[in-house]
Amino acid sequence: MSTIDVIETRVRGFIADIQHPKQKKKLNINDLELQLRKLLVDYFEMDGYSLFYRVIETLQTEGQLIPIQNNQYNGRTPALALYYWVNIKVQADKWDRLEMMKLSDQFDFSYYERHPEWQTKDEWSRIQNLYTFLKSSQEREIVSLEERSLGLFGHEKFLMDSDSFPDGKGFLSRIGISEDQLKIVHNGEPFVFWMKQGKEIKDIQRVLIVENLSFFHTSIKLLETNQLDYEPELIIYGEGTKIERSFSFFFRMFPQKSYLFYYAGNLDAAGYGILIRLIEKYPDCCIQPALKIYRKMLECIEQRNDQKIGQTQNIKNRDLFFQWFTEEEQTLLMQLWQENKRIPQEVLTIETWRRWM
Repeated sequence: MSTIDVIETRVRGFIADIQHPKQKKKLNINDLELQLRKLLVDYFEMDGYSLFYRVIETLQTEGQLIPIQNNQYNGRTPALALYYWVNIKVQADKWDRLEMMKLSDQFDFSYYERHPEWQTKDEWSRIQNLYTFLKSSQEREIVSLEERSLGLFGHEKFLMDSDSFPDGKGFLSRIGISEDQLKIVHNGEPFVFWMKQGKEIKDIQRVLIVENLSFFHTSIKLLETNQLDYEPELIIYGEGTKIERSFSFFFRMFPQKSYLFYYAGNLDAAGYGILIRLIEKYPDCCIQPALKIYRKMLECIEQRNDQKIGQTQNIKNRDLFFQWFTEEEQTLLMQLWQENKRIPQEVLTIETWRRWM
């Protein structure tokens, strides 16, 4: 075996040992060379680095190694990047093609043929469970995502976006099956609400949704003394972004008819996003900003504070929200945006409300 072959065999062995079937791994090239030097006592005599360099270039050409371009190098000549991504290990097909053909009346296996690294024992077990379910799906009831996930795959969170099962959400996509075929329903989360005293469910026409807990309780006090704008028959505590998951639950509690929904949240990027997403997700509902309440908040602009760290500054949502307001009001809102300031809903208290009495 030639000297270059010795180096190449060793390096490929190291790479194969750290390759992962599902994700790329980060490699420090100096660490790799150090391991090589420990194994080859005559590394320097054989001009080992030049051969090592050629092998790394070959593996890069093959696509097994991808240099990380961050202007960091290994300090040698010729230079190599200090860090590389080690690409996913491509495994030989593991599944029996005859068994795949038996299930092909329900599944398209083309993804797995293009990505043999997914042909694992666990994945095949999931596919078999899914196949058994689909063959009897006409007799099955509609259940929640969590219930179906537990029944088919052994864990209630498998089909959800979670750190515990990062690949679970993609399973249905890989095998080409929709959630509808699993007879799944996404249940809306229950929410906290308050109905005006003396009113019944049949009396509800106007619904006020408020983002924050403090103003929810303030709204109740104002409603009971007939001081609340829009005079809603029902107030819902939106609990931040939770209302986006719980809004569908409203129609399980209240009869199907036309309602007027008014939304009031913080005057900030997150608050704009909640309202706009509700309007877009439920186009058949009449949902609009509670402008009278927002205008009271704008009058408290001196109480503005810094935008929360980590909020997504979505320009589209901002512009859609701003268009509900007058030009003068839009100027104030834009000033807040440019200063990275916000007006929290908590500026509206029983005390500040008296300004407008």
